[in-house]
Amino acid sequence: MKRKFIELSVREMVESIIKNSDIELVDVEYVKEGPFKYLKIYIDRPNGITVDDTADVSRALNQKLDKADLIKEQYFLEVSSPGIERPFKTDDDYQENIGKKVEARLFKPVEGRKTAAGVLLGKNEDSVVIKSGEESITINLKDISKINKVLEDF
Repeated sequence: MKRKFIELSVREMVESIIKNSDIELVDVEYVKEGPFKYLKIYIDRPNGITVDDTADVSRALNQKLDKADLIKEQYFLEVSSPGIERPFKTDDDYQENIGKKVEARLFKPVEGRKTAAGVLLGKNEDSVVIKSGEESITINLKDISKINKVLEDF
């Protein structure tokens, strides 16, 4: 509950910082990796993010976080691009990648596999269809831990 509250609050802060720009907030994660906590902010823009963009958002967010005193424990703030092979988070991410090569990692095996790679044929409210070779596989969204576009051939 605390993690979700932090992520939602930080999302609102970042949205207010970038509202008059073409920067898009892709995701906010508050995670523990090893002994450390990280507040990860992923931003993007149509022609890509620059180091200056990430630095500007980081500085502005740091000021807001200091004022809000939202996170009591020690953490590291990271503002970065989600990368070319960024995970799909929104319906637009799926729609923009129909007809493109994707890879889905699954929480549990579906049709005997924990990953599915192929061409994204479509998405509806609760599932996606991926064509791999001559076969198509339908995967429930709730079974996908991560799905993203891939650039290399498989």
